[in-house]
Amino acid sequence: MLTKTTHLKGFAIRATDGELGTVDQLYFDDETWAIRYLTVETGGWLGGRQVLISPFSVVHTDWQAKQLDVALTKKQVENSPDIDTHKPVSRQHEAEYLGYYGYPYYWGGPYMWGPAYYPGDFAIPPIASKEALADRIRKESTDSHLRSTEAVTGYHIEANDGEIGHVDGFVVDDEAWALRYIEVATRNWWPGKKVLVSPGWIERVNWEESNVYVGLSREAIQKGPEYVESMRITREYEGRLYTHYGRPPYWLHDAEHKSAFSLSSV
Repeated sequence: MLTKTTHLKGFAIRATDGELGTVDQLYFDDETWAIRYLTVETGGWLGGRQVLISPFSVVHTDWQAKQLDVALTKKQVENSPDIDTHKPVSRQHEAEYLGYYGYPYYWGGPYMWGPAYYPGDFAIPPIASKEALADRIRKESTDSHLRSTEAVTGYHIEANDGEIGHVDGFVVDDEAWALRYIEVATRNWWPGKKVLVSPGWIERVNWEESNVYVGLSREAIQKGPEYVESMRITREYEGRLYTHYGRPPYWLHDAEHKSAFSLSSV
């Protein structure tokens, strides 16, 4: 299902033995635009500590109840590595976190989620030993490619021939846990209209100057399908979007990779 990332804020995170807390922010990978972590406000039971939850652990999304079910226990989360979510999360911190839960390195495989095409395709093994975990951490660099969706909201969007607006939100696919679209508010030059831009159409991002550059013209965007927040994003609408811009839709690319993943899993 495709939905705005802001709709996930406040969702309850339910472990196998009780509620963990509520979703606060989302961290995405600026190379693949996949959601790597959800930051969770745990409330009183962990003294207000924020924790990271990986989509690897999500087993079900209940949109009506506004709840995510995860294959974790409260004890596992309580004993998980303490990561300061108010500071940049380094690759070493990620290695420690992923190693603790026994998750694969998503940067160490051929697919968006490392050895798996979707996070739900991965079977969670037992927690790694402390010795194995320490060895994995030592081998990692401090570099990371994680960005907060909240921090990137407000970035300026530049077309080939000038500014078109700013980042007003994101649309996430809760199966692949990927950001499928950036929501662009064009009121700076085209009052009242919003459009969707695929991360695949981005040519570069200047993170220091908060600018996103897309390989589209202002005229093409002006004549493109309008995005209305209250409407459901259907495959028919997505098809019109990709046809208008003359770009191959992501689901064809996904189908090729899923087929390759299925063959490799046999």
